[in-house]
Amino acid sequence: MPNSNVTWGVVLTALASPLMQVTPVSAADVAEITVTATREEAPKAETAATVEHIDGTEIAATRPAHPAEILSRVPGVHINVTNGEGHTAAIRQPMTTSPFYLYLEDGVPTRSTGFFNHNALYEVNVPQAAGVEVLKGPGTALYGSDAIGAVINVLTRPAPQEPEAEFNVEGGGHGWARMLASGGTGWDSGGVRGDLNLTHTDGWREATDYDRQSGTLRWDAFMDSGATLKTLLSASNIDQQTAGSSRLYLEDYENDPTLNYTPISYREVQAARLSLAYEKETAVNALSITPYLRHDFMELLPNWSLRYDPSVYETENDSFGVLVKYRHDFEPLRTRLIVGADIDHSPGSYLEHSIATTLAADGKTYVDYALADLIYDYDVSYTGIAPYVHVEASPSERLRLSAGVRYDTTTYEYDNRLGLLATGTHRRPASTDVDYNHLSPKLGATYRFSDTLNGFLSYRHAFRVPSEGQLFRQGSALDTVGLEPVKVDNYEVGVRGRAVGDSTYEVSVYRMTKEDDILDYRDPVTGATEAVNAGETLHRGIELGLSTPLAERVTLDVGLSYAKHTYEEWVVSGTADYSGNEMESAPRVIASTRLNWKPALLNGGRIEAEWERLGSYWMDQTNTHQYDGHSVYNLRADYPLDKSLGFYGRVMNVTDRRYASASSYRAAAFGNPERFEYAPGLERTLYLGLNYKWM
Repeated sequence: MPNSNVTWGVVLTALASPLMQVTPVSAADVAEITVTATREEAPKAETAATVEHIDGTEIAATRPAHPAEILSRVPGVHINVTNGEGHTAAIRQPMTTSPFYLYLEDGVPTRSTGFFNHNALYEVNVPQAAGVEVLKGPGTALYGSDAIGAVINVLTRPAPQEPEAEFNVEGGGHGWARMLASGGTGWDSGGVRGDLNLTHTDGWREATDYDRQSGTLRWDAFMDSGATLKTLLSASNIDQQTAGSSRLYLEDYENDPTLNYTPISYREVQAARLSLAYEKETAVNALSITPYLRHDFMELLPNWSLRYDPSVYETENDSFGVLVKYRHDFEPLRTRLIVGADIDHSPGSYLEHSIATTLAADGKTYVDYALADLIYDYDVSYTGIAPYVHVEASPSERLRLSAGVRYDTTTYEYDNRLGLLATGTHRRPASTDVDYNHLSPKLGATYRFSDTLNGFLSYRHAFRVPSEGQLFRQGSALDTVGLEPVKVDNYEVGVRGRAVGDSTYEVSVYRMTKEDDILDYRDPVTGATEAVNAGETLHRGIELGLSTPLAERVTLDVGLSYAKHTYEEWVVSGTADYSGNEMESAPRVIASTRLNWKPALLNGGRIEAEWERLGSYWMDQTNTHQYDGHSVYNLRADYPLDKSLGFYGRVMNVTDRRYASASSYRAAAFGNPERFEYAPGLERTLYLGLNYKWM
C-alpha cells in the first residue's frame, strides 16, 4: 500500500485490511489520515503533533501561481514571496532564509541537509501535487536536521486506473502564461502518470522575468508478492531575474514600486530527483526501502549583497541515499514498533567570484558588472547516517503513547582549492573535516475524550547542523568552522475535534527554545552579515484552525496564529546586547480567512473571497522601528461547463494595496544616512484560465 496520495477509496480499503484492524479508530477519524509523521498512513487523532493536510482537490481549485497561495491556508504558516516562485518561510519562526525547514517530495528530502535552499518549493511541482502536508514544529524521530520550524511534504499523484488526460492553460497580468498538462493510464499490475508544468512571467517589477519547466514521471507497480514499487522522476529548470525581493528606499516604494535597483541579478537552477520506493506489508509488519539520487545546480548573482559584497557564484551537488524503515505491530496494548535508518552522501562544490559593479547616474541602480577575483573555490562532501526507533502503545482504549529517539552522525569533508586566508572580508578556512553527533528524543501522547474530540501533548528535541555555506564561506568572521549546531526543545499541547454540524477545529499552543541559534549579525555600517551562534532564542505561540458551514452552500475557514519570538540571550562581543529584544521580521499575527460560496448558478463551481493578514514586526535587531503589517484581499471563481471543460479566474490583491513583502531599517552611522527599505508586494493582478479533462 503506497504511503502517500491517500484517496477515500484507499483509506477505506486500508481500514478494512487486517493490518489496520490492529489500530482501530472511530468513524470520526476516518477522514483525518496523515502520512508524514511516520511515513505511512496513520490516524491524525493518534498523532501527537500538529499536522495539516491540503488535498489535491483544493490545490486544483486554488490554481496557485506561487506556493504561498496554497500554504497560507494552513494556520500559522506564512510563505513570503520573493520573485517568481522564490520564497522565505515563517512557520513558528521569523521570516527567514535560515535552514530550519525540511522539504520533502513523497517523504524523500528534496535537498541534502548540507546544501539547504530556502527556495526549495520552486524545485517541486506544487500546482500539480496530490496534496501537501505540513507537520509544524520539530519533526518526529523519523526526521533529523532541518526539521525545526516544520516538515513540508509534497505528495505526487499516483497513476490512474484508466486512461486520462488533463490540460490547463492560463494567462494573466504582467505577461503571465502557464500550461499544466497531465496524463496517464493503468493496467492490472500498475500504471504510469506524467505531469508537465511550463510557466513564464515578465514580472510586475522591472527586470523580473521568470521561466520554469518542470516535469514529473511516476510509475506504480503492484507485484505478485503483494509489494508495491513506485518509481518517481522529477526535474525542474528555472531561469529568473531575482530582483523581486530587491528593496526600495521609502520614497520609491511609495511612489514607484516597479523600480528595480538590481536588474543585473539573476538565478539559474537545475534540480533532478530519482527515487525507487519498495514497500511490502503483511498483517503485522511492513518494510519500506527507498534508494534515491539527486542533482542540484545553481548559479546566482544575489541582489541582496550588491551594496556591500557583490559577487556571483555557482554551487552544485549530487546525492546518493537510501531511506529504510521496518514496522511491526504487536497485539498487547496495540503496540507498534518502527525502526529505520536514513543515509545520505552528497558530494558538492562551490565557486565564487567577486564582481566589479557599475552604478547608473541615480547612484542606486546597478546596470552592469564584470568578473573580478576568485574568492572561494572548494569541494565539500556531506555524509549523514541516522538510525532511529519509534514506539507507540495504548495503555487504554482512549490513550495512545509514543516515544522515539534518533541518532544523527554528520560529517563534512572540506577541500579548499585556494588555500588558507586569515584576513580580509573573504577569509577562507584551511581544508578540514567537521563532524557532528546528536541524539534527539521525542515523547508524545494523544487522548480521545469522545468520538468528536481528542487532544495531544508532546515534547520534541531537535537540532540543526550548520550548512556548508555557513561553515566554509567564512567572510570576515573569525571562525565559522567552529559553529555549533542549533539545539531545540519544543513543548506542545493541542485539541482538535468536530463541533455541531460539520464544523471542525484545532487549537495548539507551543513553546520552543533554541540554544546556539545560528543568527546573521548585520554590521550597522556596511550592512554585511556574518553567521554567529547566539546564546538562546525563544519562540512561543498559539494557533487556531476552524472550518464551519454558515449555510447550505457557504463555508467559512479561519487560520489564526499569535506568536512572539525573542532573543533571550545574545551579546555580540564589543558591539551590542540584544538580549530581551524581539527578533526582527517576526510578525506576531498571521491570519488567513476564506469564505466559500457555491451558488447553484455556477453549475458546481465556487466563489472564494480571501483575507490574509500579516501583523506588525520589528525592522531591526535593536527594536527601534516597526513595519505596521498589512492586509491583502484575493478573489477566486470557477465555472465548469460540464465534466470535461471549465473556466476559472482569480484576482490577487483586489484592493491594489501597497504592502511590503519584506522590510528593514538601518540606522545612520559614519556618514551614511538612515535607511528604510521595503520590498513591494504584488499589485492587483488578474488571471484567467481554461481547464479540459479527458477520461
